[in-house]
Amino acid sequence: MPRVQSIPDVCDVSLFGRARAGATPEVVLEVAHGATRARDFDALRAALRGPYPADLREFFFVNTDVGAPEVALKVAEMLVAARPARPVAVIRCLVPRTFLDVNRLIDTDTQPSTSKPGEMTPGLHAWVRDPDDRALLFARYRAYRALVERAIDACCTAGGRAVMVHTYAPRSIDVPVDEHIVVNLRAAYAPERIESWPLRAPVDLILDTPDGRRLADPELVVRLQQAYATKEIAVELNGAYALHPITLAGMLAERHPQRVLCLELRRDLLVPEFTPFQEMSVDPAKVERMAAPLATALL
Repeated sequence: MPRVQSIPDVCDVSLFGRARAGATPEVVLEVAHGATRARDFDALRAALRGPYPADLREFFFVNTDVGAPEVALKVAEMLVAARPARPVAVIRCLVPRTFLDVNRLIDTDTQPSTSKPGEMTPGLHAWVRDPDDRALLFARYRAYRALVERAIDACCTAGGRAVMVHTYAPRSIDVPVDEHIVVNLRAAYAPERIESWPLRAPVDLILDTPDGRRLADPELVVRLQQAYATKEIAVELNGAYALHPITLAGMLAERHPQRVLCLELRRDLLVPEFTPFQEMSVDPAKVERMAAPLATALL
């Protein structure tokens, strides 16, 4: 097993079972948008020197995957509880997607950009203008991507599985992602407008490429549907988006057919109260409810 360990300011790696002794994980749970705490945003913002929108922290709270790290860790605990020697790894990214999205295939030539409603959000956001800031962000991106590829390549080549755990907001809200993002989002979340946006499924399995090719294991998909059905949790397939080739998840799913799974869980089903512009904590009971079917299917 290639050395996989935490990298300061880049990611936290948690090893379970025999993975602690260096065994290749049978399951790698990757949380690309694992920077979910105020301190994650504040630490990176303090390291950056360029000017940034004053309300950017609010966008961070709206747009990060609250609950995803806790679900991944709970699934790992459940897998190892069922078989204590089982090697499992959880990789939690600490780079807020508010500045750079590690779940994009980007390089140092990538330019800061915006996105229109309905488009995939940028890999590097338009407000990252300072060249030193870009250099710092790309260095952390390269470190994260290299570690994730090493871990998942080793796991899947040995017959294991990789699971990309994400969470999404309760409703599908399409607004431009530009320097007016928080103003646009606050308007979209206004009480008189919020219910006009489509309500998302509790669980969305992201399985297919944009041209309709299924990259996930069909038997695992059936097991997931059955496991969530026992808890009366609805599951959708490719409801929010497709497994796009310019994402790290898409690239790894192409590299390891039927060994990689990407899924979204609805954030309001993981927290005591969904407060989009503020830091949120998770409800452990809700986390366990959403994690248990995933662990069952993986077992």
